[in-house]
Amino acid sequence: MSRLVLTGANLIDGLNPPRPGSTVVVENGRFSEVVQGPAAARAVTAAPDDEVVDLGGRTVMPGMVLCHYHSTYDNLGPSPVPIGLDHAPPYQALIAARNLRTALECGFTSVVSAGAANDVDASLHRAIRDGLVEGPRFLPGSREISTTGFGNDMTPYHWDLRALGGMRTCDGADEFRKGIREEIKRGAKVIKLFVTGGHGVMRSKDFEEMSREELAAAIETGHGRGVLVRGHIVGKQAILAAARLGIDIIDHGDDMDEECVELLAETGTSVAPSIHFTEVMRDVVPGWGSIASRVHLGEGRPYEMLTHADKAGVNMVIGDDYGAQGLPHGSYAKELETYVTKAGIAPIDVLRWATVNGAKLMRREHDLGTIEAGKIADFLVVDGDPAADITVLQNPSAIAVMTGGRLRSGTLPSRADTP
Repeated sequence: MSRLVLTGANLIDGLNPPRPGSTVVVENGRFSEVVQGPAAARAVTAAPDDEVVDLGGRTVMPGMVLCHYHSTYDNLGPSPVPIGLDHAPPYQALIAARNLRTALECGFTSVVSAGAANDVDASLHRAIRDGLVEGPRFLPGSREISTTGFGNDMTPYHWDLRALGGMRTCDGADEFRKGIREEIKRGAKVIKLFVTGGHGVMRSKDFEEMSREELAAAIETGHGRGVLVRGHIVGKQAILAAARLGIDIIDHGDDMDEECVELLAETGTSVAPSIHFTEVMRDVVPGWGSIASRVHLGEGRPYEMLTHADKAGVNMVIGDDYGAQGLPHGSYAKELETYVTKAGIAPIDVLRWATVNGAKLMRREHDLGTIEAGKIADFLVVDGDPAADITVLQNPSAIAVMTGGRLRSGTLPSRADTP
């Protein structure tokens, strides 16, 4: 079977600084050879039926992983209609299919859900797997699970919407166990819990939505069925409690401090800060009228704490509430720029968050996240150097996307003459 031989690559493999003049060979959907540096072209001998492409200095980097994603969000803002009931489930599935295709075109070869309405995520996961729609590798999420009256449940009490749309309410450890088992039966691979208020919710970071007993039961049940458990967790004490109980992913973590960082590094808990949301919402929320003063944004964490967490070994990942007002799907790479310009994190480190760390969160680091011989060939060819200018990733037309060695979006340069 013919191979794809990419020469003249500026290689960002996820492990080292950029290496110009590298050669990457793809065979049977995996990387078979990765030769770094100017001597690479002489080290690889192409066969007559190989496809040889001279990249002329374009960057080859691992496909990115979007670790906080709401497939059904579509210009979400304040509304009397609860999340997930604004459209019928079939229409939501079409929205999700469009959004996931957009993520792939933007260079995200893997996506991890942070919750979705009904069982849309599970259906899209199956549709992508079966080839009905185009999309990235996808870990589907549950509905958002929390207690009666939690921060995202703004419905009147007499509506009694305990398991409709994008929410599922449980009270007591046993209800959480049953609810999570049912969400897993519906196809969820990631359980989303609402543990505290804060970060865009109409309750403060210290408002705890779940008891410790409920949280422990939820995490234990999810892990017992082999799925990831993540939580909207903003306040410090809840961050510490969730990490000690073994939660896999903390979303936001605005109140993270040095004590939290030390524990998170020790437990291997991933953190999705989604801080781009707070930057955008400071401009958007004032237009929400009477509810604007009740929306809690960016409580706690100074930007420098993100750098401290990264250097301490916390598995920092990217992803945000795209589909909310001001954060349209397709603007994903602007988050990477925010970490560079606002938090002062080096572009090469932000790229690590988006690749190596994302694969680790998915428990797929043996197959994904870096460009190494033997790994699945999910990668990007970028017309530019994102390690020098992270904003180049905001232009999908500058990105060719490959998954399993197959071109999924964009174009490669013209085929070179075979040596």
